[in-house]
Amino acid sequence: MEYFVNCNSASLNPIAGSLDKQKAEHLYRRLGFSASVDTITNAVGQNVSAYVDNLIAEAISMPEIAAPIWANWTGADYPEDDDARNQLRNQQKQEFISLYINGLVTNNLKDRLSFFWSNHFVTEYRNYMAPPLLYRYVDCLQRNAIGNFKDFVSEIGLNDAMLFYLDGVYNNGNNPNENYARELYELFTLGEGNGYTEEDIIETARALTGWVERGEESYTPITFDPTKHDTGSKTIFGQTDTFDYDGVITNLFDQREEKISWFICKKLYEFFVHPDSDDEENNGNAKQIVDELAAVFRGSGFEIAEVLRVLFKSEHFYDDEAVGVIIKSPFDIYINLINETNFTFDEDTIASVENTCRLLGQEIFNPPGVEGWYRDRYWINTNFMIGRWLSAELYLQTAYNVSSEQFRDFAISVTPNASTESNPDRVTDAILDKLLPKGIAADELQNAYDVFRDDALVQYYAPPEGDGTWSLYYPGAEVLVFQLMMHIIRQPEFQLK
Repeated sequence: MEYFVNCNSASLNPIAGSLDKQKAEHLYRRLGFSASVDTITNAVGQNVSAYVDNLIAEAISMPEIAAPIWANWTGADYPEDDDARNQLRNQQKQEFISLYINGLVTNNLKDRLSFFWSNHFVTEYRNYMAPPLLYRYVDCLQRNAIGNFKDFVSEIGLNDAMLFYLDGVYNNGNNPNENYARELYELFTLGEGNGYTEEDIIETARALTGWVERGEESYTPITFDPTKHDTGSKTIFGQTDTFDYDGVITNLFDQREEKISWFICKKLYEFFVHPDSDDEENNGNAKQIVDELAAVFRGSGFEIAEVLRVLFKSEHFYDDEAVGVIIKSPFDIYINLINETNFTFDEDTIASVENTCRLLGQEIFNPPGVEGWYRDRYWINTNFMIGRWLSAELYLQTAYNVSSEQFRDFAISVTPNASTESNPDRVTDAILDKLLPKGIAADELQNAYDVFRDDALVQYYAPPEGDGTWSLYYPGAEVLVFQLMMHIIRQPEFQLK
């Protein structure tokens, strides 16, 4: 597959007019995990600016996952027997993750963002193995996903899962641990080597000491022990004070606001627009766009919603060069299919999505390291490509076994004037248009037509056996839709969003 360079030269100016089908499909593929035919139909014709405002308002007001009954359990609430305790913890974890993945299917921007931030403010569940901490971590991601980034940074650093993961719980005044201080700058706010020194990290670690009172390890909320905090003078970014945790965050945003805004907007750009933001040789203007988004970010006081509002309304976002240039993650593949086809799904489907994505390198809440999951070209290496095909085929086969008629229903839903359409090629075009953001290569189009024009069709439309007509409502059409979709998911274009 050709890797797309970023040649998008469109501006960040608001795009005029209303959403057409391509723009609506593109919007939902990026700000959510795609969308059903009905959702796209309702979006077409809507004013871009007003529609984006409504989606952002919806995300801001959408409630978080309700606290499970075990959200504040301590070790005393679990069985003493090791096997029984582990079994209950695994059950709680799986039920909660299934609930969260259901949200990815239905919540569009809210949980698309919480999913994004889980790969930015990384923790690994395997590190703490406690469902109450997982719930509190996800709750933090959801509440802050489209809120104020400074507040987000302040809260996530004191989150129990993060304190365990990056050793904040072992950061004592007389023996500072530098792990969180390093990642606060390197991965969470500034970028590697960008505007900080080793001495800044050492001094910051001292300022972050004291959040070590953990009661029953891995269960109860961690609190501050003033006797374990270094109260001495520290110098960070050239500023000298008796910094504590809050002082570190305030100083960081006071002294490095330009670097923070650029680093975060670059990540948002690469996630939502194009994986290549380094476009000096490609006639694009991604760096300028990131600069302008960073200015919006700073001007709004680091409100995430304001950056996305500008981005999702812009000419740059909807430019043809931005369409179909990001490689789907494993979760994109399967949740997009669920949403685009509107096929029936249940708890078993969600469990299958989770397990498949884990096997393909994207284990939810368990990335391979603090840098998070790899992205884009990584997902289509030789180790994963065949697995992506086979698992997508298994999903379609399972859906077909549940109800073959839903394949006919899908084709009818995407085909204009389906009740009178008599040309199989136009049905093929409609299905390709729904599932592939950039269409299919010209030399492969005829192959797709041939797959749908199966020999079995002859009995319906080809003389002398048939009467020269054809319809999606004829017996056997659902089989042909299934075969065509099995063919499509093996095409390179299917890997793009």
